Amino acid sequence: MTNTVPEINIPTGAAESSATTAVITFADFGLDPKIQKAVSEQGYNTPTPIQAQAIPHVLAGSDLMGAAQTGTGKTAAFVLPIIQKILRHASSSASPARHPIRALVLTPTRELAVQVAENAASYSKHTDLRAAVVYGGVDMKEQVATLRGGVEILIATPGRLLDHIGSKVANLSQVEILVLDEADRMLDMGFLPDLQRIIDLIPAQRQTLLFSATFSPEIKKLAQSYLRTPVTVEVARQNAAADTVKQVVHMVASADKQRAIVKVLEARTRQGLSRQCIIFTNSRLGCAKLSRALERDGIKAGAIHGDKSQGERTLTLDAFKSGAIEALVATDVAARGLDIPSMPCVINHELPYNAEDFIHRIGRTGRAGSKGDAIALVDASEKRLLDDIEKLMKRKLDVQPLPEGSPSLSPASSRSTSRSESPAKMSDPFFYKPYEPSAAPQSSSVTNSEEKKVGITPARPAVGALLGGFKKK
Repeated sequence: MTNTVPEINIPTGAAESSATTAVITFADFGLDPKIQKAVSEQGYNTPTPIQAQAIPHVLAGSDLMGAAQTGTGKTAAFVLPIIQKILRHASSSASPARHPIRALVLTPTRELAVQVAENAASYSKHTDLRAAVVYGGVDMKEQVATLRGGVEILIATPGRLLDHIGSKVANLSQVEILVLDEADRMLDMGFLPDLQRIIDLIPAQRQTLLFSATFSPEIKKLAQSYLRTPVTVEVARQNAAADTVKQVVHMVASADKQRAIVKVLEARTRQGLSRQCIIFTNSRLGCAKLSRALERDGIKAGAIHGDKSQGERTLTLDAFKSGAIEALVATDVAARGLDIPSMPCVINHELPYNAEDFIHRIGRTGRAGSKGDAIALVDASEKRLLDDIEKLMKRKLDVQPLPEGSPSLSPASSRSTSRSESPAKMSDPFFYKPYEPSAAPQSSSVTNSEEKKVGITPARPAVGALLGGFKKK
């Protein structure tokens, strides 16, 4: 029987189009009523562009490379069709033999693995399919018990999965669908040898999906090795942030950045905006130090970095999601996979050394059609990093003065005269005007366009299980 791909008419890059712009709904994909019920219960009806374009191809059995900016519903673009495709294997039997691994999703970080697992649990909850997640940094006993009980959908980080394979707890001989999520990050983190070992254990006759917000030449080479005549879906301009994100650069000397963050949050409070924000730093030590300093300044802050145990990370994230913490200071461990709907603001205390990581960082805000602010505090010594980011994004970022009364800028903090503000502009208390697009943004030459199952503890309602579509009105 020949699979057909439904005709779709959703504008490329229309990540924040309203339901009236799209001509299809999730019901038009032919998903099983049990899946549609789960989707509806999450409050979504209209797919985002990446979902609208990728889901039909995945349902048709094609290998696929999916490129979309973070926060546009990329996870649901593969989770939903996977559930549909393996639903025929669903069984209410308690026998583990009736629940072999049918779909494997590999992610680079434990945070992203948990996010994907929450999606899989949410959208398969009315079926007899089982989903589980395994990752490092925690005791293996609970994971071993879950795997021995049988799961159809397994989300895993490569290293921990190999641990379970070595213990003969995980068997990949019946995997039908493989997903490499954030494949570029997996390469950056040196997972290629682990990926090769895992893929060698999966049947050659499989469907492979590769998703990422950015596609480098290395990723395209990886795809040539693992995918067969893949369909490429790109719903937004590569290497760009969602156009729901308002980006602003403030030139600030490194020694003044902590005080600048305080001023930014104070200014947002005066405007009636939320003080909740994610602040990115480059080092674990710097992350912990900044968090403690902000606490001394009266800002409720918490830190997440690689030296924190999974339990500590979970407690901090829960406190942040509940509002007990206003500022979440994090390293790039939180740059991908951390999904908090309607996150209002991201601040780069330091620019990342890898320009692509900047896109993932600011992708924590402006998600699923919501608007958000992305603020970068840039010292003169970071000019090369800023230039690399602008080159990758193919645009100049808007340079604005700090709010009146903020830490003074050192002479070394100014950029070239072509990027500097006039004295009159420098004294303008622009923070009394919220971060909103102006009629003629300064220095900007381009405008962006563009989940209870075994082994999973569900997150609070409205947090975590992001489908990425648009809420019903």
